[in-house]
Amino acid sequence: MTDSLAKPAAPARLPSPAAIAEVLHPVTWFPPMWAFACGMVASGVSLDGRWWLLLVGVILAGPLACGTSQVINDWFDRHVDAINEPDRPIPSGRIPGRWGLYLSILFSLLTLAVSAFLGPWVLGATAVGVVLAWAYSAPPLRLKRNGWWGNAAVGFSYEGLAWVTGSALMLGGAMPGWQSLVLAGLYSIGAHGIMTLNDFKSVEGDRQMGLRSLPVQLGVARAARLACWVMALPQVVVIALLVAWGQPWHAAGVAAVLAAQVVLMVRLLERPRELAPWYNATGITLYVSGMMISAWALRMAAAG
Repeated sequence: MTDSLAKPAAPARLPSPAAIAEVLHPVTWFPPMWAFACGMVASGVSLDGRWWLLLVGVILAGPLACGTSQVINDWFDRHVDAINEPDRPIPSGRIPGRWGLYLSILFSLLTLAVSAFLGPWVLGATAVGVVLAWAYSAPPLRLKRNGWWGNAAVGFSYEGLAWVTGSALMLGGAMPGWQSLVLAGLYSIGAHGIMTLNDFKSVEGDRQMGLRSLPVQLGVARAARLACWVMALPQVVVIALLVAWGQPWHAAGVAAVLAAQVVLMVRLLERPRELAPWYNATGITLYVSGMMISAWALRMAAAG
């Protein structure tokens, strides 16, 4: 017998649009899109006649830059996800073969191509974000193997770089002022604590795969206390700076949202692993509200 009766090879499967949308994790787009909007506000430049910049900017910050980082992370985390969340598109096979890698490369190039049309500082900030996305998830650096470095990379990308990109876009591609850069840096530091809380959901898989997230290194209780301090202290500095910059009412607004966060933190620390998702839905909303209040403070200072 020859091989003429052998069954033909099955055609290679392609990922469905629904699986691609899922691996982009739209729910994660909000923080960088919000930070981008904060940067636009902080620039002090009016959107009159240039509303298209807001549309292009939020697409760049959310579906493109953030979505790219999510695809990259899911590809290089596929073995961890097979333990923690086996129903995700890549470990479940809904994104087959090496399509997770191909999508990571494709979205990286698309993100850089769009940012290139928006000015040198926008391109530069976006390029740094794309490099950090690969460094966070991919070997040999794989910064997420250590929670100290990995959380810093994500916080800097999602908050600081997005803020700087928004300001640079409104300023015609120029570098934002030092006050805007300082606020972007402070809120990036605070985001380190947010990322620590996000790691509570994957402690078992991280431990088995040798990923030294802060809950793995410090234990859940100590990591939760650290996260609260890291989120709160930069906001205290922001309040002091706004007072020094002649914006006491905005400083009071940030102080009010920080006080509300502290009340929620007290409850969080009672059962941190159980209540981390609840805090992410409540306390983080207050945190990013303070970001926008701070951005408006800079706008008012520029107008005055």
